[in-house]
Amino acid sequence: MEILHQLDDPEWGEFPSNYDETRTAASSSRLVMQINSRFSIGCEIDQDIQDSAQYGRIEVPAQATVCGTRIVVLVSRFHPLAMVAADNQGAFLGTDEAHAEGALAASDLETVEQALSGSGYVAIQEEILANHYDGATPLLFHGSGEPRWWDRFFGSF
Repeated sequence: MEILHQLDDPEWGEFPSNYDETRTAASSSRLVMQINSRFSIGCEIDQDIQDSAQYGRIEVPAQATVCGTRIVVLVSRFHPLAMVAADNQGAFLGTDEAHAEGALAASDLETVEQALSGSGYVAIQEEILANHYDGATPLLFHGSGEPRWWDRFFGSF
């Protein structure tokens, strides 16, 4: 939670004040290369996410994973934040539940987390991002219910 509060600047909603698109693209590309190399497969990537604090989405195909479930890595414009999910964000109550239900192998999660740390990212658990947003930035929230930390650093504006 500490890193989320540190990055939460009410003056900068969609991206931080020091945001550099070129640097973010290069960092994200390094991460994709790391994941591709570690899983020995080409991953799908979407780096054209508009009006969002999320920079990109990387999908490790199901056929490359031990359990046969795709792994999704979301990269925030607020470096160094990233999130890992089995199948899709919200499909499970986090990677622990996905592992307990047999959808995510510990070895695959470790592989992704090594690629993230090797590329300068910090994986924030989905369970933490699901907490009620109590930060300083006034969010123009588009969902139902109360905004969550996920909405702040990965959601749409």
